[in-house]
Amino acid sequence: MSVLIVGAGPAGARLAIRLASSGWPVVLVDRLTNPSANAFSSAALPIEAVRRLELPAETWSARWQGWQLHDPTGSMHQWWACSDLGVVLDFGKVRSWLWAEARRLGVELLQGCRAHLEELDSSGATVRLTDADQRVTRRRSRWVIDATGAGRGLLGQLGLSGSGSDSLLSGCGVEWLLQANDRTASPWLDRLSFFLGTNWIPYGYGWVFPMAGHQLKVGVCALPPRSLPGLGLHQALTSLIGRLGLSSCDVLDRHGGPVASTIHRRERMGQDSLLAVGDAASSANLLGGEGIRHAMDSADQLADCLLEQPASLPSEQIQAIYRRRVSTQQSWRWSVSGRLARRTWWGLNNPKADQRLSKLISGLSARASAQDLSDLLFNYRFERYGLRLLPYLI
Repeated sequence: MSVLIVGAGPAGARLAIRLASSGWPVVLVDRLTNPSANAFSSAALPIEAVRRLELPAETWSARWQGWQLHDPTGSMHQWWACSDLGVVLDFGKVRSWLWAEARRLGVELLQGCRAHLEELDSSGATVRLTDADQRVTRRRSRWVIDATGAGRGLLGQLGLSGSGSDSLLSGCGVEWLLQANDRTASPWLDRLSFFLGTNWIPYGYGWVFPMAGHQLKVGVCALPPRSLPGLGLHQALTSLIGRLGLSSCDVLDRHGGPVASTIHRRERMGQDSLLAVGDAASSANLLGGEGIRHAMDSADQLADCLLEQPASLPSEQIQAIYRRRVSTQQSWRWSVSGRLARRTWWGLNNPKADQRLSKLISGLSARASAQDLSDLLFNYRFERYGLRLLPYLI
């Protein structure tokens, strides 16, 4: 059964690999010609996910053992573990590895192409592809997959982007890759650092993640309740870099992009022979802006769904099965984390919100271990913090 996947990021490429390894003919299309270009993902993963997803060491850039939170007052809170809690991936190397694996398994990878959905029905779809030289070809496939990320390129052509009662929580982030030295990088090694509060950036957060060779990823992300053009992300990022004493570092790369996901994942995930995967299917969790792990899990969910069903099953039933599979694999914790994200980022624009956030961080600093914080932020284990989180849920 033929499949055309538009978008060769973590979700699209992993889905291509899964289907090709089962003998399906797969075409994988991406607008980029270089897998290292626009490597916008801070890519911090817990160690369990790195092992489960079998990400090779060649894609790792740094390991981390601690958390470092700078609260709205400027106070710093640290949590440390005795062993590695996770790794920071080199996103360009992750994408390069995925593309190489896809090719090895026989996937036809078309780089530098843009896709437009021309025809769609329950039996298949026709996609117009335009390459870098403006040459146009058309491909007909039984299934077309939107793996274009938060932009939801194909879904948007059908007017399905953000459809339904479960509205999108969206924002934007920018990140610079800095070349530091042993002295300027030392306060940020072996830990994930976050900056929370309106004094850092309203409606969002900033971060510093370590990379190999004394490189640092420094970024900011804002998720306001509506379009607020005055936020000035580049200004906020420049200010953050200056306050951290990193202004003298060479800037190796600048990148950025949108982030968007629904809280409950109740939106439509396709129509007829079109299905969405990864961020296009709201797999990103916006409490901490985490996407790669969930995008690859989303690809596995869709691959299992397609591979387990008979080819004769109508498209509508495949979509229904896919939706049920997504729903059953997202526990109540997923919805709570989405509600916390909306409450936290939408409301982070005044002194009262800063006070509430500072109090929560101080409570975590007094009671939680580094592993507890990982369980909270990566596994969404909110049970032991229930009463302290109530102000964010009301």
